[in-house]
Amino acid sequence: MPMNTSNRTEILRTSYEKFLPFVSVVVIGGVLAVCSPYFRTWQNLSNIIRQHSQIIIMAIGMTFVIASGGIDLSIGSMMALAGICGTFLMSVGVPIVVAVLAGCLGGLVCGLLNGLLISRLKISAFIATLGTMQVFRGLVLVITKGLPVDKGIPRSFGNLRNGNVFGVIPIPLVLILVVAVIASLILRYTRLGRYSYAIGSNAEAARHSGIRVGTYLLLIYAVSGFLTGLAGMVEFSSLVSGQPTAGEGYELKVIAAVVIGGGSLMGGEGTVSGTIAGALLMALLLNGCTLLRISDYVQKIVIGALIVLAVAFDQLRRRKIEGGGL
Repeated sequence: MPMNTSNRTEILRTSYEKFLPFVSVVVIGGVLAVCSPYFRTWQNLSNIIRQHSQIIIMAIGMTFVIASGGIDLSIGSMMALAGICGTFLMSVGVPIVVAVLAGCLGGLVCGLLNGLLISRLKISAFIATLGTMQVFRGLVLVITKGLPVDKGIPRSFGNLRNGNVFGVIPIPLVLILVVAVIASLILRYTRLGRYSYAIGSNAEAARHSGIRVGTYLLLIYAVSGFLTGLAGMVEFSSLVSGQPTAGEGYELKVIAAVVIGGGSLMGGEGTVSGTIAGALLMALLLNGCTLLRISDYVQKIVIGALIVLAVAFDQLRRRKIEGGGL
């Protein structure tokens, strides 16, 4: 049966929306390559990956949360707490690998706490994670007394962010690729992934269909917490120390990466590849502003405007789909 015009138009529109973040990355990258020859050097490109690797890793975890219709405002503070736990263990002689794993598990525990507040106590995700954002940051300051954790940490810990594989490929890039592949497989082929979208689309319908919504919300926030813990260890490895103020404002960047990449704050949508594209788009814009010597103040305006445009685009698209007009 031949495809009618409306179906063809809908397919084209959907494809356009799906690939828009990737096209934007290519266009912005091309413009910057012309405007600044230094932009296209391998040194600059690898620096972009290193500097934004923690945002990308956290954003991959946030994709699960936003796809389920939730949000996590605590991830910046959570990243700092998990990273402080890992670096503190290193400072007392715990091997690097064990300490990094402990940092990841610390993030997982924080994620489980958020999941419990949301799924068991029925507190809205916004309020629950707004509260734990303060709790986690307070714990960081209590543990560190507001001072960096930098005594006794092996210098080799810095390789987690500053090192290379085969002398060329940045280790953070390898971490991102591994995390991205695993997360994509989970979202596409497992119950956790399918149920994340189902819960985000209609939690009540998912519950009536037999999905244990509370259990899967716990798992979703645990996954996000684990990746946030990993991001914390990557962040702190850059300076080979634990910084109590690290991660402030990261929640905005992470959520923005998911939304710019095609995720919806209403739930039910989002992909790992789109999220990475959204994070890279912000990273390229920030890097370009730096290379072109544009003020930090202007950079904030650019990123803020990009976030507003992404959310507005999502809202307009949903209204059109639902037939509600503008």
